[in-house]
Amino acid sequence: MAELSLHHIDKIYDNNVQAVYDFNIDIKDGELIVLVGPSGCGKSTTLRMVAGLEDISNGQLLLDGRDITRVPAKDRDMAMVFQNYALYGHMTIYENMAFSLVLRKEDPNVIHKKVLAAADILGLTTQLNKKPSQLSGGQRQRVAMGRSIVRNPKVFLFDEPLSNLDAKLRGATRREILLLHKRLNATMMYVTHDQTEALTLADRIVCMSMGHVQQIGTPLELYDSPNNTFVAGFIGLPPMNFFDVTFENGALRGKGFEVPLNDEERDTLSAYNRKPITLGVRPEDIVEGGALMTRVFSNENLGMNTLVHGHMGDSIRVTAKLRGWTNYKNGDTVGLAFKRKHFFDKETTNAIRKGGR
Repeated sequence: MAELSLHHIDKIYDNNVQAVYDFNIDIKDGELIVLVGPSGCGKSTTLRMVAGLEDISNGQLLLDGRDITRVPAKDRDMAMVFQNYALYGHMTIYENMAFSLVLRKEDPNVIHKKVLAAADILGLTTQLNKKPSQLSGGQRQRVAMGRSIVRNPKVFLFDEPLSNLDAKLRGATRREILLLHKRLNATMMYVTHDQTEALTLADRIVCMSMGHVQQIGTPLELYDSPNNTFVAGFIGLPPMNFFDVTFENGALRGKGFEVPLNDEERDTLSAYNRKPITLGVRPEDIVEGGALMTRVFSNENLGMNTLVHGHMGDSIRVTAKLRGWTNYKNGDTVGLAFKRKHFFDKETTNAIRKGGR
């Protein structure tokens, strides 16, 4: 059992620069939490505070109800997997995986069983006598994970473990981490800047920006009901389209274009009559056959889908992810329609939900 709670966690450095503001989350036993956001948003700093590698300036960190805010890293019963593997080049894979247990002076027979069990889980049984230099990047990262597994920690911490791998290896290793989580049913915190990793791995995502938590929720909640324009623009690939519009006479009017609304959408915007708002539309929520005439300037065929980039109205840029293979050329005109729309307050950037503000 391992429940982890972060209560009002701040990180303020000696130069009075604040990296993390009022971070709050209760992580359930066996839950995989992914911290995602751009570089410098505070996600790795938060993970390092949990690990004990950074001091917590304010707030409280609880592990199974016990306050570990000031407990040294070595006594927190957590294992961290780093971005750069941090393997000992002169040791075999077996010795790398066994090293922390040797330092703890565990029984050699127990160490042997734990290393073999971890190697079996990760598909490394045939690699145990090799040196790290003889392995691929993906295999080295699995060794780093195996080194954590043998310790049987209460919490696993991952700090951008896939960022040094190529795209194919990232996908394969991501699947291995997901299977590992299901097999161990372990509590995990995982940091990444890659929203694909966040969406595919997480039970819940913590989306951060400039040290602040923007939203915590399931992958579907962040994709389908983003709290603000930052989350809406960060989660989803290609990114959400944003348009400056005004709600007027039951429709949204932009520069040279008009978007019709249904009754439910008009009700949602009832408090914003004649006021500027931000309209958000995901590329995959745009279809052909509508009244929004768009001049194509780029067409990217991806197999089952095509990314069509164009301008509508007074040169307002729009990206549509259309089903199938299309052959639009620069200068072609296509009529588009928005199936699903997201509305955001222009001043606060917060989502406008049903009933207005």
